Amino acid sequence: MLAEWGSARQAMTDAGVLIDCAPLQPPTASTTVRVRDGETLLTDGPAAEIKEVFGGFTLIECDGLDEALAWAARLPTARDGKVEVRPLLQVASAATGTGAGS
Repeated sequence: MLAEWGSARQAMTDAGVLIDCAPLQPPTASTTVRVRDGETLLTDGPAAEIKEVFGGFTLIECDGLDEALAWAARLPTARDGKVEVRPLLQVASAATGTGAGS
């Protein structure tokens, strides 16, 4: 599977769509951070109790959803697991006035 990931990563790099791609440590390696009443609270472990976990992330820049879905279908995890495709939220910058709708 690692060789397949390497091939998929190289194809995305060659196409100029790959921004970043990396595996994640397991949820047990996480630390959850909350701030309540000005106090920082740290908890070992994930923020949510769920059965499915993210194994990694792939950030690509595409011309649209159809292109993103086509790339997702080429990832090895799509065959035996799932690949969630989600667009980035475009947030306007208060300092520059840029972002969605600008």
